Amino acid sequence: MDRAVIVVGVDGSPESRAALNHALETAARQDAALRVVMAVQTPDYSPEFDCGPPPTPAETTETVERGLRSAVAEARTVVGPLAAAVPVDVEAVFGAPAKALVRAAADADELVVGHRGRGAVAGAVLGSVGRYCVAHAPCTVTVVRALAGAGGRS
Repeated sequence: MDRAVIVVGVDGSPESRAALNHALETAARQDAALRVVMAVQTPDYSPEFDCGPPPTPAETTETVERGLRSAVAEARTVVGPLAAAVPVDVEAVFGAPAKALVRAAADADELVVGHRGRGAVAGAVLGSVGRYCVAHAPCTVTVVRALAGAGGRS
Protein backbone atom coordinates (compact mmCIF):
# COMPACT_ATOMS: atom_id res chain seq x y z
CA MET A 1 0.00 0.00 0.00
CA ASP A 2 1.34 3.40 -1.00
CA ARG A 3 1.61 6.11 1.61
CA ALA A 4 -0.98 8.90 1.34
CA VAL A 5 0.33 12.32 0.29
CA ILE A 6 -0.79 15.64 1.70
CA VAL A 7 0.19 18.81 -0.16
CA VAL A 8 0.23 22.11 1.70
CA GLY A 9 0.62 25.55 0.17
CA VAL A 10 2.85 27.94 2.10
CA ASP A 11 3.46 31.62 1.36
CA GLY A 12 4.84 32.84 4.70
CA SER A 13 1.56 34.32 5.93
CA PRO A 14 0.24 33.39 9.39
CA GLU A 15 -2.62 31.54 7.69
CA SER A 16 -0.25 29.44 5.61
CA ARG A 17 1.84 28.65 8.68
CA ALA A 18 -1.33 27.47 10.43
CA ALA A 19 -2.07 25.37 7.33
CA LEU A 20 1.45 23.88 7.51
CA ASN A 21 1.02 23.02 11.20
CA HIS A 22 -2.35 21.42 10.49
CA ALA A 23 -1.05 19.46 7.49
CA LEU A 24 1.99 18.21 9.42
CA GLU A 25 -0.15 17.06 12.34
CA THR A 26 -2.63 15.39 9.96
CA ALA A 27 0.20 13.65 8.10
CA ALA A 28 1.60 12.36 11.40
CA ARG A 29 -1.77 11.00 12.51
CA GLN A 30 -2.48 9.38 9.13
CA ASP A 31 1.07 8.08 8.52
CA ALA A 32 1.12 10.18 5.34
CA ALA A 33 3.91 11.97 3.52
CA LEU A 34 3.87 15.77 3.33
CA ARG A 35 4.77 17.91 0.32
CA VAL A 36 5.23 21.58 1.20
CA VAL A 37 4.81 23.82 -1.84
CA MET A 38 5.32 27.52 -2.46
CA ALA A 39 4.20 29.05 -5.72
CA VAL A 40 6.62 31.62 -7.10
CA GLN A 41 5.74 34.26 -9.62
CA THR A 42 8.77 35.73 -11.36
CA PRO A 43 8.74 39.51 -10.99
CA ASP A 44 9.08 41.74 -14.01
CA TYR A 45 12.65 42.87 -14.53
CA SER A 46 13.41 46.48 -15.46
CA PRO A 47 17.05 46.87 -16.54
CA GLU A 48 16.78 50.68 -16.41
CA PHE A 49 16.96 50.58 -12.61
CA ASP A 50 20.40 48.91 -12.58
CA CYS A 51 19.52 46.53 -9.76
CA GLY A 52 21.77 43.85 -11.16
CA PRO A 53 20.55 40.76 -12.91
CA PRO A 54 17.43 39.07 -11.59
CA PRO A 55 17.93 35.77 -9.79
CA THR A 56 17.97 32.71 -11.98
CA PRO A 57 15.18 30.16 -11.60
CA ALA A 58 17.69 27.85 -9.88
CA GLU A 59 18.65 30.59 -7.39
CA THR A 60 15.00 31.37 -6.72
CA THR A 61 14.20 27.70 -6.21
CA GLU A 62 17.12 27.29 -3.80
CA THR A 63 16.12 30.34 -1.76
CA VAL A 64 12.44 29.38 -1.57
CA GLU A 65 13.15 25.76 -0.68
CA ARG A 66 15.60 26.82 2.05
CA GLY A 67 12.82 29.00 3.51
CA LEU A 68 10.34 26.11 3.28
CA ARG A 69 12.73 23.76 5.11
CA SER A 70 13.03 26.38 7.86
CA ALA A 71 9.22 26.69 8.08
CA VAL A 72 8.93 22.88 8.34
CA ALA A 73 11.51 22.80 11.14
CA GLU A 74 9.50 25.45 13.01
CA ALA A 75 6.25 23.55 12.42
CA ARG A 76 7.82 20.34 13.76
CA THR A 77 8.56 22.14 17.04
CA VAL A 78 4.98 23.47 17.21
CA VAL A 79 3.38 20.10 16.43
CA GLY A 80 5.77 18.21 18.67
CA PRO A 81 7.24 14.68 18.70
CA LEU A 82 4.35 13.29 16.69
CA ALA A 83 5.73 15.14 13.63
CA ALA A 84 9.30 13.83 13.80
CA ALA A 85 8.69 10.76 11.63
CA VAL A 86 6.71 12.48 8.87
CA PRO A 87 8.59 12.39 5.56
CA VAL A 88 8.58 15.90 4.10
CA ASP A 89 9.52 17.18 0.66
CA VAL A 90 9.67 20.89 -0.15
CA GLU A 91 9.13 22.33 -3.60
CA ALA A 92 9.13 25.73 -5.24
CA VAL A 93 6.80 25.78 -8.22
CA PHE A 94 6.55 28.59 -10.76
CA GLY A 95 3.22 30.10 -11.68
CA ALA A 96 0.11 31.69 -10.28
CA PRO A 97 -0.44 30.28 -6.77
CA ALA A 98 -3.94 28.83 -7.23
CA LYS A 99 -3.19 26.98 -10.46
CA ALA A 100 0.27 25.91 -9.27
CA LEU A 101 -1.17 24.38 -6.08
CA VAL A 102 -3.86 22.50 -7.98
CA ARG A 103 -1.17 21.12 -10.33
CA ALA A 104 1.00 20.17 -7.33
CA ALA A 105 -1.94 18.29 -5.83
CA ALA A 106 -2.60 16.23 -8.98
CA ASP A 107 -1.47 13.00 -7.27
CA ALA A 108 -2.27 14.01 -3.68
CA ASP A 109 -4.91 12.70 -1.31
CA GLU A 110 -5.45 16.12 0.26
CA LEU A 111 -4.53 19.75 -0.39
CA VAL A 112 -4.27 22.11 2.58
CA VAL A 113 -4.23 25.90 2.23
CA GLY A 114 -4.64 28.87 4.54
CA HIS A 115 -7.97 30.69 4.40
CA ARG A 116 -6.23 33.71 2.93
CA GLY A 117 -2.64 34.49 2.12
CA ARG A 118 -0.35 37.44 1.74
CA GLY A 119 -2.26 39.04 -1.11
CA ALA A 120 -5.80 38.63 0.19
CA VAL A 121 -8.07 41.40 1.41
CA ALA A 122 -8.34 41.43 5.19
CA GLY A 123 -11.64 40.04 6.34
CA ALA A 124 -12.20 37.87 3.29
CA VAL A 125 -14.17 34.78 4.21
CA LEU A 126 -12.20 32.60 1.80
CA GLY A 127 -9.25 33.88 -0.22
CA SER A 128 -9.17 33.59 -3.98
CA VAL A 129 -6.52 30.84 -3.87
CA GLY A 130 -8.55 28.77 -1.42
CA ARG A 131 -11.72 29.30 -3.44
CA TYR A 132 -9.98 28.22 -6.67
CA CYS A 133 -8.46 25.15 -5.00
CA VAL A 134 -11.81 24.06 -3.56
CA ALA A 135 -13.39 24.34 -7.01
CA HIS A 136 -10.59 22.74 -9.08
CA ALA A 137 -8.38 20.43 -7.00
CA PRO A 138 -8.63 16.71 -7.82
CA CYS A 139 -8.59 15.81 -4.13
CA THR A 140 -10.01 16.82 -0.78
CA VAL A 141 -9.18 20.44 0.10
CA THR A 142 -8.86 21.67 3.67
CA VAL A 143 -8.86 25.42 4.26
CA VAL A 144 -7.29 26.35 7.61
CA ARG A 145 -7.96 29.55 9.48
CA ALA A 146 -5.26 30.88 11.83
CA LEU A 147 -6.57 31.42 15.34
CA ALA A 148 -5.95 34.88 16.75
CA GLY A 149 -3.31 34.82 19.46
CA ALA A 150 -2.40 31.20 18.76
CA GLY A 151 0.98 31.93 17.22
CA GLY A 152 -0.09 30.47 13.92
CA ARG A 153 -1.35 27.26 15.51
CA SER A 154 -4.60 26.07 13.96
